[in-house]
Amino acid sequence: MKRNFIIRNIIIAVLVIAIIVGVSIYFIHKNAREYEVEKVSTYNYFVLKKDNLSGVIDRSGNTIIDAEYSNIVIPNPEKAIFVCYEEEETKVLNEAKEEILTDYQNVEPIKLQNISGDLLYEKSVLTYEQDGKFGLIDFEGKRITKPVYEEISGLPYKEGELLVKQDGKYGVINIKGNKLIDIKYDKISVDGYYSSENNYKFAGYVVSNTTDEGYRYGYINYDGKLLLEPEYNQLSRVNGIDDDENAYILCAKNGQFGIMKNDQELIPNEYQSIEYDESNKLFTIEKSKKYGIANLDGKIIVPTEYSQIDITGIYLYAQNSQGITVYNTDGAQANIDTNIAILNTSNEKYKIRIDNSNGTKYGVINKEGEQVIEEKYNYIEYLFDNYFIASNEQSKLGVIDDDDNVKIELNNDALQKIEGTNVIQASTTANKITKLYSKDMTELCQMTNANVKFENDYIKISNDTDTRYFDKDGKELKNTEVYPNNTLFAKKEGDKWGFTNKNGDVVVEAKYDKVTEFNEYGFAGVRLDGKWGVVNSKGEEVLAPTYTLNEEIEPYFIGTYYRVQYGFGEYYYTDANNTQGQEETTEIITEEIVDTTVNE
Repeated sequence: MKRNFIIRNIIIAVLVIAIIVGVSIYFIHKNAREYEVEKVSTYNYFVLKKDNLSGVIDRSGNTIIDAEYSNIVIPNPEKAIFVCYEEEETKVLNEAKEEILTDYQNVEPIKLQNISGDLLYEKSVLTYEQDGKFGLIDFEGKRITKPVYEEISGLPYKEGELLVKQDGKYGVINIKGNKLIDIKYDKISVDGYYSSENNYKFAGYVVSNTTDEGYRYGYINYDGKLLLEPEYNQLSRVNGIDDDENAYILCAKNGQFGIMKNDQELIPNEYQSIEYDESNKLFTIEKSKKYGIANLDGKIIVPTEYSQIDITGIYLYAQNSQGITVYNTDGAQANIDTNIAILNTSNEKYKIRIDNSNGTKYGVINKEGEQVIEEKYNYIEYLFDNYFIASNEQSKLGVIDDDDNVKIELNNDALQKIEGTNVIQASTTANKITKLYSKDMTELCQMTNANVKFENDYIKISNDTDTRYFDKDGKELKNTEVYPNNTLFAKKEGDKWGFTNKNGDVVVEAKYDKVTEFNEYGFAGVRLDGKWGVVNSKGEEVLAPTYTLNEEIEPYFIGTYYRVQYGFGEYYYTDANNTQGQEETTEIITEEIVDTTVNE
């Protein structure tokens, strides 16, 4: 009896120890992955360029470092950490022009990858070099890692995570120096998964190693768990599936494709191709040049016996030698004319109906299938409430309601709802007129050669002579409401502009052809006879109209310097002596790069 009691106690003790160890390992792993990307709330320092040399100014326009370096990087504009480059020498200075972090060699910022904006570097850590190897330090000079890495670089899309190379292999650490992915792979990339709520936080990693037969790919989820060993010829995540916790992975072995859901087989590797239809959440699968359909559960709902399958709206059009069979998205055959396509909208009350029997014409039906708007338009798109964007035979755009009443005339070359608002923007190319409409399609304003921006919860529409503001619902705002922290406000008298205080008292007489509102640093631009100058928040002209700048871009000033944007959201400040900088203000960057960061 006593012996059984002892054995039972030993078993209980072992189980308790196992539980404690398991819980400890879990929290150690969890804590190792946690990090916080530093936020920048105040911009205190900016790069200055003169005659192709770089310096630093502060938020008042004072020179902190003279423009005498070939380049300067400010990793975090809130902090006085300036990485200065001069020929082959690099040094780090503070606001007193003192060299800091001198205990380390070749201190460098870490550039973020695949991210656009004015914050392009890790904001709390730097790299240093010792004996040809690299390590991490923070901005105070505290060593985070020893110099053991052959390379340290930003990991695409993942601010706060770093790709490191050691002994010829790659892994991932975070800015705390904690290992996230073992350093044992020949390549590591981010799968590119993005959600509007969490950005790239739940993106996983595609890892690969080299074999005698080429690269073999595997998959690690966002939490660092190896789901698939690197044994596949091809591998990519199906990013159109909005699921943070589950990764649907398209992978191939010996030329045969399948789908894994995390580490479980969803569709076996026996297909020549697999394509995902995001609108209906279906996979088109191909075997021996025959096509079928599988759903997100991996169930084949249309057999692989068709020479072609087209997914148009809510129907699947499957073709073989006997003709076309139409299926619903659940795999049931549909009794519908093959010339008809039906598209879902974001409002379950309406569906777009397309008739291809005599040209392509668009109409609208309700959820019971009853005709709401007959098929007579070249294009229809659901807008909101009971409104639709419609296009006529001349490809002109307007807005109609569900009774086919025209609410905005079909005479516009472009028409859209301004994202994040309930305001419609319409424009015509010939007369260059832009109009704004409220949610009920009432015209708010029209302006020639207008620029329209939505920022800080208000819409700004402006041209060379006028500026107006509206809230997200189309209510017109005064500039005193838009800029409540300002002390002076732009005021037009006749065809000239000046500034008044909050009480409407004139502080700067209306003598300029155009002015800007005061920015957060207390400076406003003033234009006279085609040249721009600067006024401070006291109404004093700190720089007479001097600069000839691109009229399509409203200038932004700090002190006597104006801002130049280049690259992908980067900018610096300069003066009239930097003619190259003036030319760069005319550049329009169109390449799309992700503008987001991820905090864990």
